[in-house]
Amino acid sequence: MTLTDDATTRAQQLIQFIRDEIPLAHTMDLQLGECSDDMLSLLAPLAPNVNDKGCAFGGSLVSLMTLSGWALVELALRRLGHDCDVFVAESTVRYLSPLWQDFRSEARLSADADWATFFNTLKARGRARIEVACVVPGEDGKPAATLSARFVAKRRD
Repeated sequence: MTLTDDATTRAQQLIQFIRDEIPLAHTMDLQLGECSDDMLSLLAPLAPNVNDKGCAFGGSLVSLMTLSGWALVELALRRLGHDCDVFVAESTVRYLSPLWQDFRSEARLSADADWATFFNTLKARGRARIEVACVVPGEDGKPAATLSARFVAKRRD
């Protein structure tokens, strides 16, 4: 399901917020790719994210995946009017192959996670966690890097 124009505008505003408030995101030149209720992708050019070998820097890959997962959760909360602090509580990253070009991270809920449980827990406890899976596709269509992360949302009031 693709987001409406209003929802896409919210997503673009969120990415601008990330770029404005997180200097690393601005330096990485991250941009909004695609977004839907279940997926959000961020794009990054190779040039500001290159390592000493000329390929994508691992720190940029993990940062882009973490930010895309965070943005997926944050956007879902904003869409439903929840005012929460969201943070990554735990993550595991795997680097599978080098990237020699501009790259993107795609964030989706993990197979065993769902928004209904997340929002029901948030309503009941004022705090909830959700598992997100992120991937940076490689040149051959196989993952170049993956991130499995648990994000926590805590109501601000």
